[in-house]
Amino acid sequence: MTKLNDEILNEDEVQIPKKEDEIIDVAAEVASVEDVLPKKRVNNASVDNSSFDWDAFEEDAALDGVAKKEVENQYTQTLSKIIENDVVEGTVMNVNKREVIVNIGYKSEGVININEFRYNADLKEGDKVEVYVENAEDRHGQLMLSHKKARAMRSWDRVNLALDSDEIVKGYIKCRTKGGMIVDVFGIEAFLPGSQIDVKPIRDYDIFVDKTMDFKIVKINNEFRNVVVSHKALIEAELEAQKTEIISRLEKGQVLEGTVKNITAYGVFIDLGGVDGLIHITDLSWGRITHPEEIVELDQKINVVILDFDDSKKRIALGLKQLTPHPWDGLDENLKQGDKVKGRVVVIADYGAFVEIQPGVEGLIHVSEMSWSQHLRSAQDFMKVGDEVETVILTLDKEERKMSLGIKQLKPDPWATIAERYPVNSHHQAKVRNFTNFGVFVELEEGVDGLVHISDLSWTKKIKHPGEFTAIGQTLEVVVLEVDQESRRLSLGHKQLEENPWDVFETIFLVDSIHEGTITSIADKAAVVSLPYGIEGTVSTKQLVKEDGTVAKVDEKIPFKVIEFNKGAKRITLSHTRTYEDAKREAEVKEKNEETESTQKVVKKLHANLEKTTLGDISELAALKSEMENN
Repeated sequence: MTKLNDEILNEDEVQIPKKEDEIIDVAAEVASVEDVLPKKRVNNASVDNSSFDWDAFEEDAALDGVAKKEVENQYTQTLSKIIENDVVEGTVMNVNKREVIVNIGYKSEGVININEFRYNADLKEGDKVEVYVENAEDRHGQLMLSHKKARAMRSWDRVNLALDSDEIVKGYIKCRTKGGMIVDVFGIEAFLPGSQIDVKPIRDYDIFVDKTMDFKIVKINNEFRNVVVSHKALIEAELEAQKTEIISRLEKGQVLEGTVKNITAYGVFIDLGGVDGLIHITDLSWGRITHPEEIVELDQKINVVILDFDDSKKRIALGLKQLTPHPWDGLDENLKQGDKVKGRVVVIADYGAFVEIQPGVEGLIHVSEMSWSQHLRSAQDFMKVGDEVETVILTLDKEERKMSLGIKQLKPDPWATIAERYPVNSHHQAKVRNFTNFGVFVELEEGVDGLVHISDLSWTKKIKHPGEFTAIGQTLEVVVLEVDQESRRLSLGHKQLEENPWDVFETIFLVDSIHEGTITSIADKAAVVSLPYGIEGTVSTKQLVKEDGTVAKVDEKIPFKVIEFNKGAKRITLSHTRTYEDAKREAEVKEKNEETESTQKVVKKLHANLEKTTLGDISELAALKSEMENN
């Protein structure tokens, strides 16, 4: 806030009025000038000067002391009594480019710099103004007045009064500041926000500098000495009445002329002459646009059609594209399904792309219609916004204004001749595209996929998941097992590239035959053993116990006995425990057999000896017995 008490009028700028013919003594001049006046008002009373001796005055006749004193008293009574540092009302006597001459009824007139009245560009002679008496008489005898200080002394009272009474005040726009302008109101620097200058957005604030305008005081902060004014508030009251009147005369479908007032990303605001309407971006053009600036520009005059309006909310929906026929109505009548058309890609989505074949007429290319491949990808993999593409009309509904397009139809369908190009038992190179728990999907060419079942990957290895055998993106050699052209399915195999080794394994891995094997993995109940010739077998964890009582571990190489061979199921069941248990059992059986044979020989010999005994031998024995008894 400007400190008004520190601003003092420069004395060098004050011009003292002079007589046209001569300079005389100040006291005599004052007396003579006032005496010339036929009448003056002293304390609101008229003084009669008709008895003054003009002839004696012209002859420069000397007055005695008493007469002169009376004349001076009469003159003094004609002057207003002023008090320094007080505010009084004066009358503008003259206005020029530099100064304003103000008469407050004192013996001399005051001179005030024109800059103190710059808020009032219409100041003229006869106007009443308030002035502050700085000095009744300076060293030059001049009355020192200030209009600016007078305004400042009463400014806060006037500002508060103007706010309470909703008074319209004049203000002088001094300069720009951040977010608005600085306005001089009653000598106080008030803030005018940029949004309160006008009802329409202001793009150039500088055009308002040094202008005097009407304002309404909207806010006062007495603690911080802040004042906020608005010019927009004065206009809005008038516009509100105009808006009500205009809306009352509106009709749907009515065409009006308006001016582009503001442009946003979602639409355009149009000034209809006191009331605003909005053209949504979708109602600007039948074709797709990214920003309204592609269609209109600021301050442009355009015709618009009223689509809808709300009396209570005073909202008006406008349209521009509705002034022209719908592009679908002008579509070529001969256009039909199967025709080729060219267009520009205007929108890309994951599920497809919208192609504009003419302004306002679009068709959708679904991602499934972009390639014969069964692997659905994003539309961005095939095209981008702005691309010019050739398409084929798949469906066309002019009543619903819908069209579906395709680009894969421009190429031959690879399944049309699938049986000729991929006959059964033919070998091909394929690219691994995807895994499932039951097999591998491979791509032979774009649009031609096939499945390799997990059981057809290997003759010898037991594969739980295809990821154990191959990887996505790798090349896999396959053989065609079956072709289903109607269902677009190919059954492929990889192990069939080689002969079935189980026919040979059947002669090698006989039941009870023993083979060296390496344990590759151990689970809770069974382990996998790698056998010669790349074949694998399974063994129960109970059958991994070694002869010393310990259990065999992974990567340990030990002998295994074949206890089962199933060619159909491609399964070999093994046991390590049986290798030494059976050998021990065989040794025991052999030993038992040998003992049996020895016993049999003894018995046989005994039987032979018994057969040779005779009666004579018995007599001799009896005689021997008797002899022994006698002895």
